[in-house]
Amino acid sequence: MSGNNYNDSGWEPVTRLGRMVQEGDIDTMDDALASGLPLKEPEIVDQLLPGLDDEVLDINMVQRMTDSGRRVKFRCVVVVGNRDGYVGYAEGRDDQVGSAIQKAIGIAKLNMIKVPRGSGSWEDRSDRPHSLTRRTTGKAGSVEVEVIPAPEGLGLAASDTVRHVLELAGIENAWTKSHGNTRTTVNLAKATFNALENASQSRHPRRRPNREEAEVGE
Repeated sequence: MSGNNYNDSGWEPVTRLGRMVQEGDIDTMDDALASGLPLKEPEIVDQLLPGLDDEVLDINMVQRMTDSGRRVKFRCVVVVGNRDGYVGYAEGRDDQVGSAIQKAIGIAKLNMIKVPRGSGSWEDRSDRPHSLTRRTTGKAGSVEVEVIPAPEGLGLAASDTVRHVLELAGIENAWTKSHGNTRTTVNLAKATFNALENASQSRHPRRRPNREEAEVGE
């Protein structure tokens, strides 16, 4: 695990969001994600979330037959996060392991999400955001992962792969359940990330206005 820095003093943004970040119009990751503009430059994340940690979860050799013969590439599964509510996940492929890892890290930064943290367990009275606000589920292939809020002090009841993803997202306490072929690291990690992404996209259903409210609004 290491802190990675894609940022370079010579960075010249090529997207609208990148220019807004460099010019100081957007100075937080919250604002960048809320802008609705696509995140296409990893340097944006480096500037708004400096000192990210990364974890290589899996390295696998992939072989493919072509007209010129057998080609071998390495597939790396990587998760990045600031341990404070932001996490990204990606896979990268290249002829060299090091290049595959760097490629995956760059893509993971472009997949950055904000995880809604809080204290969602009925057993807990903590005001500190140490767990999820509600239970969530994610799927990838045959694997399904459920993450359930837990009280402070429990820790992470999870396998190593699931725990790495949750830790980098800033989740300190949670119960987890996994189903399917959980020995497949790539699907297990992706299902965990998808669960966090589903939690970040969840919304409370809107209350339907009563007749009086509807008449006032007309």
